[in-house]
Formats: sequence, structure tokens, C-alpha cells
Amino acid sequence: MTKNFRNNHFLVIGRAGMDLYADPPGTEIEQASHFTSALGGSAANIAVAITQQGGHCALCTAVSDDAVGRFTLKALADYGVDTKYVSTIGGEARNSLAVVETRAVNCQSVIYRNNAADFAVTLRDIAQIQFSNYAALIVTGTALALEPSRSATLSAMTMAKAQGLIIIIDLDYRPYSWVSQSEAQSVCSAAAELCDIIVGNDDEFAVLAQGPQGLQLAEHLSQAANRTVIYKMGSNGCIVFDQQQRFDVPIFKVDALKPTGAGDAFMGGLIAARMRKATWEEAARQGAATAAIVVSKVGCAPAMPTSKEVEEFILTHSLQGK
Repeated sequence: MTKNFRNNHFLVIGRAGMDLYADPPGTEIEQASHFTSALGGSAANIAVAITQQGGHCALCTAVSDDAVGRFTLKALADYGVDTKYVSTIGGEARNSLAVVETRAVNCQSVIYRNNAADFAVTLRDIAQIQFSNYAALIVTGTALALEPSRSATLSAMTMAKAQGLIIIIDLDYRPYSWVSQSEAQSVCSAAAELCDIIVGNDDEFAVLAQGPQGLQLAEHLSQAANRTVIYKMGSNGCIVFDQQQRFDVPIFKVDALKPTGAGDAFMGGLIAARMRKATWEEAARQGAATAAIVVSKVGCAPAMPTSKEVEEFILTHSLQGK
């Protein structure tokens, strides 16, 4: 991957919503009498992670014209995320809502995505974007699941690529958002062809490969078109394929409170490190550190660390197996 970010401004496309956490930590949802609220949604979490580590992010999404939408907009602004490309949708559209537990084992997460507002992003919304202001476009795969968001997102990727932005996708495959796995494979494969950086876990690459050859596909995608591909394997760390190079990066040892938020944190830490001209191996390590911090705290967006916190964590924690 020879391209470098020309500045530290990023555009993210995808969902933003509200998370409700059963409180106190360890409580099952069905036993909870109290919940704490936080900003949620994969694209919002990634934008917060990058912003916390020194980048500037604008989010392109849509929120519902109600109290939950206003909560989401306020939370994004409070974290310093630029909301000028966030549209407000009336009618029956509703913001994404996640009801989640803070438990490391058997963690339940109930996602409400009925008539989700973020799927209402249109080509008209994309036409308003000044792509030349940004170094990169980051897309979460969920934005490709339904129309009109799918066409709008693919159009944004094409327009951004034409203006020289680095195109990044977090495959972020959520089966409940798609009509079928075969449709997800077709659409996400087409999107991946537009990308300079592809990030996904073993299950997501298995969807792209339509079988167990996900790791081989990740390597092929890197070698075929001068891409960087990052293959995440949960507790087994990740593999970075960068043209002809391969780096295996383990996770950090940490007492996890929950599994949620790790992928969004990894992406944010990874991109923030590359923004500061880190090597891919260093960037993957920073992504792993960011993820480790987030799974050891309550919430996703509220748990995203600063760059100083990540640096201190790396100095004081060991990698798994070392």
C-alpha cells in the first residue's frame, strides 16, 4: 500500500444510534432495572475512535427526527465529530438502537433496526460532500445492505476514488441487515474492488469467499491490486497482508468486561496510527491496543481512548503469547 494520507481529515459513512447498557456491569438485560445510554453504531464508533486519537472526522448518515435522533446528533458533536453531512429523516424512520450487556461471557446484544434511518441516505446527500477536503473515505459494510443507502455509498466510493482519496471498508457483515448472504457477497465484493484497504474478520471473509477460503481470498485481494488487507481473528489477533508482505499481530493481554466495540476500536486505532505515518505492523498493534482498552471498559464510544492512553497501554501491557 503505497498511498499516504494527505491530511488527518476523514469521512465515514454508516450508522449512528443509541446504545442502552444494562447497569451495573454484569447484569443480564432481563434482570436489569437500570440502563445507561451512550452513542453507538459502528460508523459513529469509528469516527469517535479516530477523533479521540487526533484525527478529524465527518460522519455521513441519517438520523430520525425525534428525541433519539437528537440524542445521537448531540453525542456526535460532543465527541467532536462533524455532523454537517448528517440528515434528519421524518415519518416512520427510526434510529438504530442496541440494548447491550457488559459481560465477557454470554454477552447478549439486542439490535433494533426496523426501518432504520441510516438506510435512508441518498445520492442527493452524497452530492453535497466536498470530497477534496478529506484524506480518506471509510465505509462500513452495513451501509451497503439496503437501498437507497447502497447506491449512495457506492457512488460516494467512486467519487472519492476519482478525487484521490484512500478508500477503506470495514466489511461489518450483519446478517440481519441483508436479504441473503449471496447478496452480501456480491455487493461487498464489488465494493471491495474499489478499496485500497479492506478490514474484516474471518467470518466476513468467509462470506466474500463463499466458503472456508477466506484467508486465501484476503491474501489474493492484497496481491491482486496493490491493496492492504487486514484479516481479523478475534482472540488469535490479526494478519496484515500488504502487497507481498505479511505481518501476524497478536492481541494484548487484558481482563475483558465485554466483547462489543473491539472491531470499531481496532479500525479507529489502525487508521489513527497510519495517519501518523506508522508502519502497518505498528498500526495493527495500535489497533489491537485500542480494542483491548475498549473491551475492558463500559460502553463503546465512551471507552475510546486518546492517543496518549494508547501509548501508555502499549508500554505497560504484553502481547498474547509474549
